[in-house]
Amino acid sequence: MPTALITGASSGIGKAFAQELAARKTNLVLVARSEEKLSQLAKELQEEHKIQVDVILKDLTEPNAACAVFEATKAKGLTIDLLINNAGLGYYGDFAESDGERQIKIVQLNVLALVDLTHKFLPLMRQRRSGSIINVSSITAFQPIPYLSVYAATKAFILSFSEALWAENRQYGVCILVTCPGPIETNFFTEANFPPALASTTEKGYSSEKVVWESLEALEKGYPTVISSDTTTQMRSKLSRLVPRKLLLNMLAKHFKA
Repeated sequence: MPTALITGASSGIGKAFAQELAARKTNLVLVARSEEKLSQLAKELQEEHKIQVDVILKDLTEPNAACAVFEATKAKGLTIDLLINNAGLGYYGDFAESDGERQIKIVQLNVLALVDLTHKFLPLMRQRRSGSIINVSSITAFQPIPYLSVYAATKAFILSFSEALWAENRQYGVCILVTCPGPIETNFFTEANFPPALASTTEKGYSSEKVVWESLEALEKGYPTVISSDTTTQMRSKLSRLVPRKLLLNMLAKHFKA
């Protein structure tokens, strides 16, 4: 059986990836902070699908956490065939008035941990001439988002980074996909401190399960990028690149200001 490592596996998209891959008879390495949630999920998946599930408890906002995860897989003698960099963090608010440490944690988790894990596992995949990496970005990657400035910037980084790696690694038999979900039904809006009035106006028509299904289908087809959202949201994101920058920023600031 192949083995997939999933970060942020205790809830949302990460949990949905774990459930779908388990159903496809893929052994799992689940990474997150919550021991209770991970242990329960691991038990459920092992019992239902008869697969091997390893759990690594690690807070990826901590420096060198990615290295610790990599070393843990080596110690267990695991070969990672699919790396899913899903763990992410966001926070709503005026950047100048925000908690600086929180913003640094967003960069540490969304960018540095993702880059570090990718750099650890990618060379091994190239040596084997097989393997895949899915990096979870966001629909916010396609334009700056006032009041989500750091979060959106990290997601733009993930998009650019992943598409570049797709081009670099095709010749080595390694598939790279970046998936850009639109608003979905997760606990992101609560954890990111979204004002209730603003969160309620944000369309959340997609489920984590649909994002996962579309991502795995796109990976099988060798696509570099998939936007998992309704057609209207997809068109808005693509058209945003054609709108004059000043006009776009003013529109976005007006929309996202509480």
